[in-house]
Amino acid sequence: MSLRRLRWWIVALICVGTILNYLARNSLGVLAPELMAQLHFSTREYSWVVASFQLAYTLMQPICGAIIDGLGLKVAFALFALAWSLSNMAHGLAGGWMSLAFFRGLLGVSEAAAIPAGVKAVGEWFPARDRSVAIGYFNAGTSLGALIAPPVVIWLSLSYGWRASFVATGAVGLIWALAWYLLYDPPSRHPALSATERALAPGPVSTGDEAAVPIAALLRQRVFWALAIPRFLAEPAWQTFSFWIPLYLARERGMDLKHIALFAWLPFLAADAGGILGGYLSPFLMKRLRLGLLSSRATGVAMAALLMIAPGCVGLAVNPYVAIALFCIGGFAHQVISVLINTLTTDVFPQRSVARANGLVGMFGWSGGLVFSLLVGALADSVGFAPLFSLLAVFDIVGAMVLFALLRPRQLDLRGAYA
Repeated sequence: MSLRRLRWWIVALICVGTILNYLARNSLGVLAPELMAQLHFSTREYSWVVASFQLAYTLMQPICGAIIDGLGLKVAFALFALAWSLSNMAHGLAGGWMSLAFFRGLLGVSEAAAIPAGVKAVGEWFPARDRSVAIGYFNAGTSLGALIAPPVVIWLSLSYGWRASFVATGAVGLIWALAWYLLYDPPSRHPALSATERALAPGPVSTGDEAAVPIAALLRQRVFWALAIPRFLAEPAWQTFSFWIPLYLARERGMDLKHIALFAWLPFLAADAGGILGGYLSPFLMKRLRLGLLSSRATGVAMAALLMIAPGCVGLAVNPYVAIALFCIGGFAHQVISVLINTLTTDVFPQRSVARANGLVGMFGWSGGLVFSLLVGALADSVGFAPLFSLLAVFDIVGAMVLFALLRPRQLDLRGAYA
């Protein structure tokens, strides 16, 4: 197999793993109305269940990234996939919100590896000009998993019970963990590549001799904060789509479980389009507007941030279908932002530090999501969801401003040095 074809097979394999990762995590949001009725807990207690996942995921992202950098993608990613699959299956044993929160925390510990691992793989296999497209395709797995969760999980729940839903969505991850371990190798050791093919692609194949950058050193870099702060402000939107839309549709739009299954997946379909087209946006801007590599990424983030005004206006929607359409625009825009910020971590950090840098950026992003979810849990019953969702319109616009102010992409483009 040629190097060019093999790269995309690697992306496809990562995409499947990401789909299963997000199918598992989104099962909770889909089943939230059913779980709250069956296990007798409140909206605030549900927010604590969500927060247990978010806190564990938040803290573990840089740790998972460091483990991946140290242990290697082949072994580490397989082990983390095994762990998240078993953790999700254990949700079926929950007897109340506290046990559900415990299992949710275990899921967060292990699922935190997915994005740092995928980004590191793209950094190893693809040259800089192609990374945003590759990350766009594998990142589409996040919304594909969320997209299929409502119909699949609700069908399983209605047919076999909610406990079986968690067991089934976890079990498929066990198969993927084995497939990853058997099929993946870094380009420098992949048996499908000949020595000649490796020589033809020294950029992506080379692992580099630089030492991994310590986490403390990353925190002292201006470019780190240029990515971490926008992620902090962007992540509340994705946490809203993943954990709160089904409850919002049930509480404020009067939808039952079957109607939620029919419509709650649409924002994630739009997010798929945003993930893929977001990857092509950077090369398009480079070609049409003559922007530099980093300037094209930052401009794409700014364009998508303006679209986030749509979900911020969901409270003005005259019916649930308009509300879902506004969420769809938000899903599209958020994934464009996500793809481009993830790609920037491969551009500005050394290759041997990409996973830990991406995990650390992600930790700050999920901190924002955690704080926002707790805010929703504390206030939604008293003020409603709409005023809280309106904040989403502001967060990403401010994040885009910070990105330009701290990254200074034009200056870095003029230097022309990328990781």
